[in-house]
Amino acid sequence: MDSEKRRALEAAGWRFGDAADFLRLTDEERQFLDARITAALAVRRQREAVNMTQQQLASRIKTSQPRIARIERAAPDVSLDQILRAFTAAGGRIAVKRVGRSRSTKNSRKPAAVGRSTRSTVRESSVNEVQIHLIEE
Repeated sequence: MDSEKRRALEAAGWRFGDAADFLRLTDEERQFLDARITAALAVRRQREAVNMTQQQLASRIKTSQPRIARIERAAPDVSLDQILRAFTAAGGRIAVKRVGRSRSTKNSRKPAAVGRSTRSTVRESSVNEVQIHLIEE
């Protein structure tokens, strides 16, 4: 749509946005949805990069081919856990990296405490890797 038409429609009271705006998603819900979709797309790219069929991936994680199709679409009944399991079964690697201030000592790794407020972002850095950054606030 050209900018003149858009301005005319906005002047007439029309509003423009995306599905998240229509659904009135919070920033947290939008981030989680973006993470699911990014991870699901990475499953498909990774599977295709290693020339694996959906049926072959399904047998690796002991599920059905239609379930793999749903995983690759980030269907609502598919959990983020299932998406990440499919990604690693297709040969992908997941790196969890702590971002922000760190009080860790040399060679010590401390997992995030349960119940602590965290925000996660899934970002694809290559076909073979998805990094999940946990940011503690």
